[in-house]
Amino acid sequence: MGTQGARQTKPGLRLRAQGALRKAPEARARFLGLDAYRVGRERARYEGTPQRELFRALRARFLARHPGTAPWAADLGSGPGRFSDEVGPPEAAKVLLDLSQVALLAAADPGSPGSNLIVRHRVRGDAARPPLRGARFGCVALLGNVLGFSGGGWRTTLSAAAELLSPSGVLLLEAVAGPGERSRYLHRLPAGAVARAVRGPARWVQGRIGSEGFARLPARAATRSEFVRIPRPELGEALARVGLVPQECLAVAPALGSEIERIQAVARDPAAWDRLLALEETLGRDPARWEHAAAYLVAASRPTD
Repeated sequence: MGTQGARQTKPGLRLRAQGALRKAPEARARFLGLDAYRVGRERARYEGTPQRELFRALRARFLARHPGTAPWAADLGSGPGRFSDEVGPPEAAKVLLDLSQVALLAAADPGSPGSNLIVRHRVRGDAARPPLRGARFGCVALLGNVLGFSGGGWRTTLSAAAELLSPSGVLLLEAVAGPGERSRYLHRLPAGAVARAVRGPARWVQGRIGSEGFARLPARAATRSEFVRIPRPELGEALARVGLVPQECLAVAPALGSEIERIQAVARDPAAWDRLLALEETLGRDPARWEHAAAYLVAASRPTD
């Protein structure tokens, strides 16, 4: 593990002896064998283009709305720590858990200004059986479709994450339901006109989008390591079985997520960009958008009554 405090007994950490990693199935073996090049590409997945920045901004805003509580936050399947600094409240110590030693080493390099002030504990392990103390974490995240890459065992991974939550904690999930969608109205407009439309009155553009509806994107060809798609109702049932209730569900960028040129045009106008973020969040909270979402985010917690 090789980080500050990684082998010491800490509140929230209960590390197993070396070699205790469970043998991964074929889908997880790919993550165990990640090299530095692939880890670097994964780390930059949400950087460098307006489309990637849109995806990142929507996720970052979602995490900010659901910080959970201190003193501990866990990013399960963290990879190189792309969103680890944003998981949990600012004062929480972070536990990054991943199968890949190479990814965890990459996570030691602070990715943003001030991130070196956050206490990070890197733990190599399996999110389906995390070597961490239960009921200690005020925020637990399974981002990057960790559930989908768990295959048929995704419910086990979900249950293990739920067991880590403190009574007032929040569980943050990302999953894939379908191939994604795009707004028919925005798709038929030239790129420059999209920026002007998005900058206009919110009710007007939402009404036009709603009246013309959404087109489903074509499904990608399955690969040997294809992840499991999890419909939102099925995830809701699994959450109920572990005693959790969704607080927010957000389909990621159903309006313009696939429209690279139109996103670029909007990004050139700061006012339009801010309006786009708000528009995508409004549309993404509509349950009708969850059915075919290429990515959807869920924040869940235990009932307070």
